[in-house]
Amino acid sequence: MDYMPDDNSRYKDVDYWDERYKTEQCYDWLGGFSKFQHLLEEHVKKEDSILILANVSTGEPSGDGCGNSSMSGDMYSAGYHSITNIDYSSVCISTMTARYSDCPGMTWHQMDVRQLCFPAASFDVILEKATLDAIMVEEKSPWDVSPQTACFVHQALTEISRCLKPGGRFVSVTFAQPFFRKRLYARTEYNWSIKQYSYGEGFQYFVYVMTKGEQLSPEDAALEKKLLEKNLLEDTKSTPTRIATTQNEDKEDFLSNIDL
Repeated sequence: MDYMPDDNSRYKDVDYWDERYKTEQCYDWLGGFSKFQHLLEEHVKKEDSILILANVSTGEPSGDGCGNSSMSGDMYSAGYHSITNIDYSSVCISTMTARYSDCPGMTWHQMDVRQLCFPAASFDVILEKATLDAIMVEEKSPWDVSPQTACFVHQALTEISRCLKPGGRFVSVTFAQPFFRKRLYARTEYNWSIKQYSYGEGFQYFVYVMTKGEQLSPEDAALEKKLLEKNLLEDTKSTPTRIATTQNEDKEDFLSNIDL
């Protein structure tokens, strides 16, 4: 069956994912767990409590998802036995709950990434894999993110930071190059530092590791300051805002080379 939507906007449609999850057994954006396992093992301990909200997401009415990836199962097989998964699709949650019913310590919940129903400081690690990429799938250019998407991302990152324990790590696996993605993550209010890695042959994917309670590096703090001074990064707590970049380099479609 062809799971390609007729329009990229369908990636933000819960009905599209409900129908897809009814028949598709497994799909891994950005490659399977083994492709970046060596990087995760540097930052995620076997005994860590882990929240996975990776792979696919939606703009409305609700948040993102662990999707139907085998990543949670692969991580469980690798020895990570405290894994909570969320997705906005009830079909996905029902399917994956049944599929991994023999994995004690692994749970599945229907939830919006902007309103995580967990107490503060609940997790050692929060992992997203292409979740924010899917949220941004309708953006015309990574140089100029729409106010609605900027607000959505800010709300999600605020919730992620809230749910991390002190010293916890937010691990983001993404298509997005540092030039574009770090300007979303480099915010003092999130109270984390940022490290970046890459993997893949030919086309490179990126892994960002944000550590709660650590300060931004001088470089990342300077980036935030620069955006604030240029009024390109505004208060997103109550109203949507625009996150843009100075257009001094050639524009490119950040998903143009990706077969979604």
